Amino acid sequence: MNTPDIPEKCEKADVVVVGAGLVGCLAALAMSKRGHQVLVMESRPDLRLPEQRQLSSLRSINLAVSSRGIVAMESIDPEMAHRVLQHLIPVHARMVHNIEGRQSSQNYGLHGETINSIDRAQMNRLMLDELDADPRIAVRFQHRLVGAKMDQDPNQLLFSTGKDKKTVGIECAIVIGADGSFSRTRDQLQRAVRMDFTQQYIDHLYLELRIPASKDGDYVMSPNHLHIWPRHEYMLMALANNDGSFTSTMFAPKHLFEALETEEKFLTHFESQFKDAYDMIGKDALALAYNNNPRGSLVSVTCDPYNSDGRAIIIGDAAHSMVPFYGQGMNCGFEDVRVLMELIDKNNGNYEAAFNEYTEVRRDDLKAIIDLAMRNYVEMRHSVTSWRYLLRKKVDAILTTVLGDKRWIPLYTMVSFRPDISYSQAVVRDQWQTGLLTRMGRYFALGTVFGLGLLAPRRFRGLTLLAIMYFSRNI
Repeated sequence: MNTPDIPEKCEKADVVVVGAGLVGCLAALAMSKRGHQVLVMESRPDLRLPEQRQLSSLRSINLAVSSRGIVAMESIDPEMAHRVLQHLIPVHARMVHNIEGRQSSQNYGLHGETINSIDRAQMNRLMLDELDADPRIAVRFQHRLVGAKMDQDPNQLLFSTGKDKKTVGIECAIVIGADGSFSRTRDQLQRAVRMDFTQQYIDHLYLELRIPASKDGDYVMSPNHLHIWPRHEYMLMALANNDGSFTSTMFAPKHLFEALETEEKFLTHFESQFKDAYDMIGKDALALAYNNNPRGSLVSVTCDPYNSDGRAIIIGDAAHSMVPFYGQGMNCGFEDVRVLMELIDKNNGNYEAAFNEYTEVRRDDLKAIIDLAMRNYVEMRHSVTSWRYLLRKKVDAILTTVLGDKRWIPLYTMVSFRPDISYSQAVVRDQWQTGLLTRMGRYFALGTVFGLGLLAPRRFRGLTLLAIMYFSRNI
């Protein structure tokens, strides 16, 4: 399809943010705080419209807001952060539901740290309200980016709007693309810079479900847990909403969804694998969800660089879409905004220097969290029930208590509760800690073999010597 020409006469704007999702909203507020007039262009209708509320609930895995996201919001506007974050539900632990219905709790932190649950659409609506209250920000819905020239000053952008696809041209000094995994800003930026780009779908889909409140309007499970039903190859999870309900999501390989080709097969499978959730949701509601809710796909996106000099930059999912299993997508996107604003301030408003430095300092962190998110899916659907995983959690807890949290920090704590430690630093530190534990385990095994060798009959001491040589070589 040919891109329409950008008209000679364009509207003038200072900063254009493409995308009015969570990250785009925070970016707009941040640029406004620095005195810019900001125009936010969103391809979708306004999420606050009544007809959009039901649609948004069909593809809305709840957010797990953690320290990185909170610190980023507070760095932009503490009062705004308070207004939005007062709607969060604190979640201090996982609750693992086994196939017999037994439950076991696994705390996230050693010192009462929490992640926080909120419906994605609810938070997006709250952020949009904040944009409306800012006189330096204007928002236009149903404006889709269809063309751009980002290799010249000023940037030229072309949007289509309305049923007749009327085009609107805009000239601006700065473009911030925050328009999601399938970013049109990224597509246009690739025409201006030599960008490396990867996109990877995982062979799993998700189905959105809802666990309703009780007849009295109360929660039917603890709202302060992230509930997980791990079944090795697939899983169910649930996070609480403010109205007493839970947003629940089934993640499973594509072939399993395809095998559950009828409503009856789906209900039978669900009841056999998630019996307590089946009872809480109800047969009729599950059947309705099976027949009407879409099967969402899960994609990871990486690219490099993220900017075209000081004219254009992409952030959030537009730059680094990740699977949702570490709960860091929004948190990472908000951190993008914080880091970018700090670099703009550091470079005294020199956007070219700030944008170029952003690409350099952010690259390793974004690749690290994308990989961690992919790894964490295995942990959530399988490892949380394994003795090795549970033993490592206990060892981490003991070492953190004995050595202090400056000398030993569990990986999850570094990622979710320590925004002062970058994602890439967290990975490097965890690799060192894991390597140290591995070596300690081998020394322990060597000592055990040596001790047994001293007690063994003479005819077995040759085997003992071979075992000692093996462990010595692998320490």
